[in-house]
Amino acid sequence: QVHMVESGGGLVQAGGSLNLSCVISGRALSALTMAWFRQGVGKEREFTVGAAWAGGNNKAADSVKGRFTITRDYVKSTLYLHMKDLRPEDTAMYYCAAAKNWEANDAGDYDFWGQGTQVTVSS
Repeated sequence: QVHMVESGGGLVQAGGSLNLSCVISGRALSALTMAWFRQGVGKEREFTVGAAWAGGNNKAADSVKGRFTITRDYVKSTLYLHMKDLRPEDTAMYYCAAAKNWEANDAGDYDFWGQGTQVTVSS
């Protein structure tokens, strides 16, 4: 079992930056694929960035490429989402997720989820 808790959400102006954290506990983390998803009001949950917890397999959705970066701190067992040049359309609830499947892509492929943290970007 993997337990995940996000934090760091808030209100930011367009063009600003924000960093989210996801503290992870559990077993066999090195075998997991990690990702950040988001879900706006009335929208489907969508993938933003992902990577293997052990390193490599980095992916980013076109909508966030060059603006969002995923990193990890093994000592703190924490996953981060670094966001810059934020836009109003980035407003959403952001979730960290973990998958046992190396080839996980869609939300349905992910096995473990945090409770989410809200990011609101004002214009």
